[in-house]
Amino acid sequence: MKNPRIKMRVQDKDTRNSNFEEVALGYNLEEAKQEALRCLDCKNPRCIDACPVQVNIPAFIKLLLEERLDEAYYKIYDDNILPSICGRVCPQEKQCEGACVLGIKGESVSIGALERFLGDYALENNVFDKVDITENHIKIGIIGSGPAGLACAAGMRKMGYSVEIFEALHEFGGVLKYGIPDFRLPKQIVQTEIDRLKDMGVVFRKNIIIGKTITIDQLLREGYKALFIGSGAGLPSSLNIPGENFSGVYYANEFLTRVNLMKSRNFPMSPTPVKIGDNVAVVGGGNVAMDAARTAKRLGAKNVFIIYRRDQFSLPARLEEIDHALEEGIELRLLRNPVEFIGENYELKQVKVEMMKLGELDKSGRRSPIPTGEYEVYDLDSCIVSIGQSPNPLLNETTVGLDVNKWGCIVTNNYQTSIPGIFAGGDVVSGAATVILAMGAGKSASVEMDLYLKKKGIL
Repeated sequence: MKNPRIKMRVQDKDTRNSNFEEVALGYNLEEAKQEALRCLDCKNPRCIDACPVQVNIPAFIKLLLEERLDEAYYKIYDDNILPSICGRVCPQEKQCEGACVLGIKGESVSIGALERFLGDYALENNVFDKVDITENHIKIGIIGSGPAGLACAAGMRKMGYSVEIFEALHEFGGVLKYGIPDFRLPKQIVQTEIDRLKDMGVVFRKNIIIGKTITIDQLLREGYKALFIGSGAGLPSSLNIPGENFSGVYYANEFLTRVNLMKSRNFPMSPTPVKIGDNVAVVGGGNVAMDAARTAKRLGAKNVFIIYRRDQFSLPARLEEIDHALEEGIELRLLRNPVEFIGENYELKQVKVEMMKLGELDKSGRRSPIPTGEYEVYDLDSCIVSIGQSPNPLLNETTVGLDVNKWGCIVTNNYQTSIPGIFAGGDVVSGAATVILAMGAGKSASVEMDLYLKKKGIL
């Protein structure tokens, strides 16, 4: 292949499946420049349009080639405040890289790896765009410290607003902290980005559950002129099959929170345990399912397998994550759908699955799974259910007039909810999606909030 992509160095598969250190090791400067040389600097760069936050990709690549690394980082930061994070976890193959002209006949430019390189360079060398902020002393509240909330907070703070972020958990970062394992996203990177927002003057308040500790109505009465809801989608979807309440059946967000946030992998040094045993199944085929399976392997499970009702081509997880999982010894048991958990004394022992076959294309563009009436039973010590999440209903249950759809997602129009002055974006509106889409929503919402406040004569 002419001008092949520079492959990123990774930990050895037989070493990494027993530790939580980062798998992908990143580019050095020479590797980054070699990869950057592959960019065609297109006259009409499709990659920019395909990026949810419209990063000027050709511009930062050109600056990287000239070794003007500070400027290259600032070029990304103009549109994306979390390049180290997005470079690691965004599905570039479906966005910027998927639109790259080189990908038509070969391999696209590794845009995510280049973004990560510059983000890491900035963190390691304390390169930070110190924005001159003209204070307007108008109070803005942000509910949730995940990617949507962080992006909205950054946007509002740059415009001079006094921004406070309210987080329900005891650490900030939302899904970036509790949901994504260290082997994909080291938590120190997330913490450093949060510290930078603190340095900008954003105030962070933890252990505050909006709707319980304090309500939205109370926040408005306390003088917050506008609020942004970016509380994500943390309510797990259930299989609704017999035995789902047995000990040994986890939901993926609970399991990953125990391991990532509560550090159960260090038990008993960390007080939160997690028991998985030797034989672990994960139900689902997305990135969260892959994260759960790979985490279970690192916790010592001998046999870890994915149960998914379609074929491998239909798996929604990133190709990189699927490949890494297979390399690490995760098995795929495809065209199977759980119908019953079997246990003794309320402890999980087995799962019964129905064999499926593929039918016609459905609305998702994938062939729909059809039951066959044939079954298999697998011995299990634990099972992790990862078939999706929806927003926690607490906010809409405690906020009069806040409209939600049938899935519990907040209904918005240009990020404005049904209540004047209250905006929302990210997974709490769209349902579970990606970090970059949530960030894009937070960034865009900050613009709409500023326009709203100006029209109201508050600014």
